[in-house]
Amino acid sequence: MDKHIKDNKKLLPKLRFPEFIDFKGWEVKEVGAVFHITRGNVLSMNLVKENSSKETPYPVYSSQTKNNGLAGYYSHFLFEDAITWTTDGANAGDVNYRSGKFYCTNVCGVLINKEGYANACISEIINSVSKNYVSYVGNPKLMNGVMSKIKIPFPSLQEQQKIADCLSSLDDLITAENQKLESLKAHKKGLMQNLFPNRLNCDLCDDMITMIKDKNHSLSNNQINHSPDNLPKLRFKEFENSGEWEEKRLDDVCVVNPAVDNLPEHFVYIDLESVEDGVLLQKKYISLVNAPSRAQRLLKSGDVIFQMVRPYQKNNFIFYPDDDLNYVASTGYAQLRAYESEMYLYQYLHNQNFVNKVLAKCSGSNYPAINSNQLSEILIVIPKPDEQQKIADSLSSLDDLITTQSQKIEALKVHKKGLMQGLFPKMSAL
Repeated sequence: MDKHIKDNKKLLPKLRFPEFIDFKGWEVKEVGAVFHITRGNVLSMNLVKENSSKETPYPVYSSQTKNNGLAGYYSHFLFEDAITWTTDGANAGDVNYRSGKFYCTNVCGVLINKEGYANACISEIINSVSKNYVSYVGNPKLMNGVMSKIKIPFPSLQEQQKIADCLSSLDDLITAENQKLESLKAHKKGLMQNLFPNRLNCDLCDDMITMIKDKNHSLSNNQINHSPDNLPKLRFKEFENSGEWEEKRLDDVCVVNPAVDNLPEHFVYIDLESVEDGVLLQKKYISLVNAPSRAQRLLKSGDVIFQMVRPYQKNNFIFYPDDDLNYVASTGYAQLRAYESEMYLYQYLHNQNFVNKVLAKCSGSNYPAINSNQLSEILIVIPKPDEQQKIADSLSSLDDLITTQSQKIEALKVHKKGLMQGLFPKMSAL
């Protein structure tokens, strides 16, 4: 791919495939001049199946961003090879090319062109500017009339297809890497269900148990049986004769919200918006005089931070600072200081059996929450320290693989974004 210097009199990208170097500049048109614009239909999600089958072969797309908007599969389709965008809600303005036959809900606008202009190239060009046209008065919206007036540059059909093929190959790679990530997460979930005592273990199918054992040969054959409530279904061989696990209250295995005499004058404040998927996204530097009343948890390295508001999100983390700053968390979190293995405690908090116990004590519908006293009383089962560490190491190694895979996906997305910046003309030139 050769670099091409932009002629001020033409709209040209910085990068261009060699066969298009001598082609004319891209032509600017309104979306409505090229596409027939319509909308999806209302569809009850009760009719949508999780997996594709002969009865439900067609993908259904909605306004969500998870899984590229895929909500499931349905027996009928509405469109084929078209571009969709989210018309209403938090994701208003998100644009995607949909290959093949598909169904989309009423919160999706649809761009149709039978001459081939509905492709991944044009979809990405529209997506690069569409957010600028979303109305944020009340519920965010990008309606058909506004979409039709958006101006974008169109290359020739041949160049569109070349760019579309390039971007689609990257999308396929990103999708494949996402599937690997989901497989790692599913494997960890299955492993946790069996490494921690869980009344639901008896319902786990033999195929899942076999898969888990195949991936971890140090697990004991003797434990592939129905187990007491205080023993896991799978156990590492060196601990198979170590007896039953001990049942304790949570506050018997850790200090819940250690007392603080005085907060520092300046610190990094961690609230519920600061963390996503257990990762601290932003550091909010504040002074004590300006701190909110909820800033009360002075953190120490190794503290386990448990989200008490909407705990089903499992947005917990272990505090291992990468600097010498002071950190204070909101009372929306519980601060747990383990007496033994903090990593074991952290992993146990993500066990669905524990989460279910927490949810049973929560109050509130929109923002279910548990208080510290209720959390302290929850019973957990715990092995001896050396077995705790073995379990923690096993699950942490999977966490490392998941983190590495996530970073790989993000790197691919950054590469795609940079590539698009070169392949598309600057929109400021319009």
